[in-house]
Amino acid sequence: MVDKSKKLTASLSLVNDRLLFEGSVEGNYPVAIDYIPPFGDNLGYTSLELLLLSLSSCVGTALLVLLRRGGKIIEKFSIKSEGIRRQVHPTAFEEIHLHIEIKASNLTSQELEKTLAMIENICPVWYMIKGSTKVVFHPKIEA
Repeated sequence: MVDKSKKLTASLSLVNDRLLFEGSVEGNYPVAIDYIPPFGDNLGYTSLELLLLSLSSCVGTALLVLLRRGGKIIEKFSIKSEGIRRQVHPTAFEEIHLHIEIKASNLTSQELEKTLAMIENICPVWYMIKGSTKVVFHPKIEA
């Protein structure tokens, strides 16, 4: 088995005569990747949608690991991400807003802010985009 901490290998294959691809990474379930009409048929995630999911899951993983190491008991957790695109090509994200909702009876807003400040140096997806895309947190602790 390949050590995924050192090397990842992705496979991508064209499925139709437009822009529908099927992709997978080292035996995981495949995902459909497409583009919006008129070039694609909107039958799968776009590449930027996958980037939003990747950043959200990367930040979520790092945040939960750090909080749990600190003895926090997480009862509920979610992230809603919003990407603000440039209006000229390439229409990459200028900003990404991460709306984080967390329920943990033993977590203060100060502890959450302190932990969020450490994420930039832990999450590899954020590290890769931080020179070109502003990432903004909107944390909310549920009662």
